[in-house]
Amino acid sequence: MSEAPSERGAEVGRRIGVGLMYGLWKPRVLGSWRVPATGPVILAVNHSHNIDGPMVMGVAPRPAHFLIKQEAFFGPLGRFLDGIGQVKVDRSGTDRTAVTRAIDVLKNDGVLGIFPEGTRGEGDFASLRAGLAYFAVRGAAPIVPVAVLGSTERPGRLIKGLPPLRSRVDVVFGDPFQAGDGSGRRTRKALDEATVRIQDRLTAHLDHARRLTGR
Repeated sequence: MSEAPSERGAEVGRRIGVGLMYGLWKPRVLGSWRVPATGPVILAVNHSHNIDGPMVMGVAPRPAHFLIKQEAFFGPLGRFLDGIGQVKVDRSGTDRTAVTRAIDVLKNDGVLGIFPEGTRGEGDFASLRAGLAYFAVRGAAPIVPVAVLGSTERPGRLIKGLPPLRSRVDVVFGDPFQAGDGSGRRTRKALDEATVRIQDRLTAHLDHARRLTGR
C-alpha cells in the first residue's frame, strides 16, 4: 500500500519555494485569500513555464501536493520531491498508485495541485484532461483556478521555459467552484460534463487574470 504524501514535507517545500521564487523572480500574488483555509482543495494551474509548480507551491497560502511527471523523479531531485510530499505520475497509462495518493491528499483535507493541460504548453487551458474532473468529484473538493503569467520568452535564451530572472511573475487565484452537478455521479457522461464546466471556468479566470495584470 502506498504511503500518503507528507503534509509536513509539503510545508517544508512551501517554505523553500517561497524563498527561492522571491530570490530569483518578483512574484506578485493576487487573490490568495480565495483559497479555502480548511478542507480539501484542488489548485488548477495553467502551465507555460517550468517554474509554474514551484511558484504556486511557494506563494500558495497552504502547503500543496502537486502531481508531477515521473521523469522529474530521478537522483537527488526525485528524493527531494518525495520528501516534500509531491506525487509522482506515470503518464504512459492510468497510474493507480498516483490516483490513490492524490485522493488520499483530499481525504486528509489537503491541497492537491494539478496542471489540467497535462504538459507545459501555451498555458491557455485549451486542452483539458478528464483527471481533474475525476479528482474534484471523487474527492468532493472545490477547484481554485490559478493563472501564472510570466514574461514572454525571448528568442535565443539559454534556459528555455523560464521567465527572465528578476522579472515579474503574476500569480492570480480565482474563486473556488464545484465541478460536479451535485449528484456525486462519476459516470463518463458526468465527468465529461464536469470537464466542460471546468474548462469554461478556467478559461474565464485566465481571461480575467490577463485583463487584471495587463499580460
